[in-house]
Amino acid sequence: MASAEKLILFSLFLVTHVYLSHAYPLITMSYPNFNEANRGDFQFENNATINNGALQVTPDTVNSDYSLTHKSARVVLKSRFRLWDQSSTGEKTMASFNSTFVFNTYRQPNVTVGEGLAFAILPDFTVPENSSGQWLGLTNSSIDGNASNHFFAIEFDTVKDSFDPDDNHVGLDLNSVISNKTFSLSKMALNLTPPDGINYRAWVEYNASSMLLNVFIEREKETQKPDNPILSEIVDLSNYVEKVSHFGFSASTGDGAQLNCVVKWDLSVEKLPEDDQYPWLRLVLAIGVPIFAVISVVGITVGVFVYRRRNKEYRNLHENLRSLPGTPREFRFSDLKRATDNFSEKMKLGQGGFGTVYKGTLKKENMVVAVKKFSREAIQGRDDFLAELSVINRLRHRNLVRLLGWCYKQGELLLVYAYMPNGSLDKHLFDGESCLEWERRYSILAGVASALHYLHNEYDQKVVHRDLKASNIMLDSDYNARLGDFGLARVLDQEKTSYAELNGVPGTLGYIAPECFHTGKATRESDVFGFGAVVLEVVCGRRPNSANKGFLVDLVWALYREGRILEAIDPQLEGQYNEDDAQRLLLLGLACSHPSPIERPKTENIVQIMARTVAPPYVPPFRPPFVWHMGSSNDCSSVDTTKTQGTYSGWSPVYLSQDSYGSQNDSVV
Repeated sequence: MASAEKLILFSLFLVTHVYLSHAYPLITMSYPNFNEANRGDFQFENNATINNGALQVTPDTVNSDYSLTHKSARVVLKSRFRLWDQSSTGEKTMASFNSTFVFNTYRQPNVTVGEGLAFAILPDFTVPENSSGQWLGLTNSSIDGNASNHFFAIEFDTVKDSFDPDDNHVGLDLNSVISNKTFSLSKMALNLTPPDGINYRAWVEYNASSMLLNVFIEREKETQKPDNPILSEIVDLSNYVEKVSHFGFSASTGDGAQLNCVVKWDLSVEKLPEDDQYPWLRLVLAIGVPIFAVISVVGITVGVFVYRRRNKEYRNLHENLRSLPGTPREFRFSDLKRATDNFSEKMKLGQGGFGTVYKGTLKKENMVVAVKKFSREAIQGRDDFLAELSVINRLRHRNLVRLLGWCYKQGELLLVYAYMPNGSLDKHLFDGESCLEWERRYSILAGVASALHYLHNEYDQKVVHRDLKASNIMLDSDYNARLGDFGLARVLDQEKTSYAELNGVPGTLGYIAPECFHTGKATRESDVFGFGAVVLEVVCGRRPNSANKGFLVDLVWALYREGRILEAIDPQLEGQYNEDDAQRLLLLGLACSHPSPIERPKTENIVQIMARTVAPPYVPPFRPPFVWHMGSSNDCSSVDTTKTQGTYSGWSPVYLSQDSYGSQNDSVV
């Protein structure tokens, strides 16, 4: 760093450090072992105790007259910790914490194991009644899932209940023992209850600023924390735990039993400030000190801000990418550079508005991938981009191109996708050496319909693709359709039905629903319109919009009205197609292309039509006009068509008077 910049930063530090620092002091508690001297720090509930240098959360005894089964207990720190607070303006402050502990869930010889141990944040010491067995001393059948439970827990579960993945897993529990997220330790060849017993070390880390929770686990003899967490999740703890809560452990046994022991524990928690005793002083400092600081440094900060702004944004992007839910894999830039032959032109698969896609071969893994290299301009809307990428990363469907991971280097973002060896549907329709046979065309459209239904209705968030077209439909080695290129995809809030685009109408002309030019909003109905354009394109072997032949939908509708709809079929098929299925698809394509969004079929109906379980939809012989009423609440005073180029047909958005309803040309072109 240049000496001038060092001087500027040093000046900033001197003026503002005392007043503007956001770091909170840490409260630390360390127990390398447990003995009677520590007993006063803890509250022991039910049969919990200290014995053999450990916290025995459930009973530890070899007395045959004492039953170890059907027990529940807690060991909780008596100290209370302020974990979050909220100002009068509604702004929340939360505390970060790190909890590292060594534990074992010892299985006694010839005894069935059960049930589990949990690290927990709890509102109080009380163990609920009837909380043995699957309830882990946290809850019971009457109150499980209640918001009033106010607990957070990381469970180490050794019994498979109906809602568990197996009998050897770690789970994130929020007010319920039905975990929000789980990880099977069998994937790491770890067993919580081996016959000879073993100590495990767990790390539970919570970053309050990003609300990112990470959980790691390893055998105690492995001194290093693993590189990758077994659980990683964005959690706003203020939605679950009380402002002031306790840290501790809870455990239970059921029909089987085990010894639930905590051998070591280190805890660090940020200490949030208490409420001010002198609010007037806080007001003076809040107003006076920042003004003084700003006046003192404004001149020298401008240069630093301009110089470092872009680099800071890129660093933040890198950090946020690392914390995405679902922990997508981070690839090394050098590996991707080598895989794509330094992003060679000969490895290029395609190029779009967001960047360029290259074919790459990761030799160490013997894996072929598609690497999408984004332009810097494509990632300027960092927050929106991260929000959408976090969703795309978690999409799982057989007809979607799967995201494998990401890479970030020197301001460049790269996404790594599964490679589709048969390229795009567009290439096979218009640039292929051989004709795509009918059965494959039908199967491809059925796959796209299934993927669209998943995005609209089956995924836990409603997703609109916004750029459905043949070039974004990829084909795997078996010619199965894989919908890809989510560069324009957006998530709809659960209570909303549309996504507003503020920078013009997105998508590709011919696939864009007419109402989008007026509302500037993408909806599930506009996705269905794009699907209809793809259906007609695949069946007819013609693009939706041609400078010489006009709009394909105009041609198909006119042929339908004249009873000659099968004449629209791609002539390259040379009559090798099923007439019933061809008519079914053409009628479906027209129905999806209806000018009125509410008249278009839903994706669930589309899937049934494609499966031949429901008859094709009714299509009127005359194409309904697209009408945009000037007096409606959604009215736009003008339509900006500068974002797209081309000749508009009757499907394009126009303001129609009563006299203009029958003026459209219905002849075949």
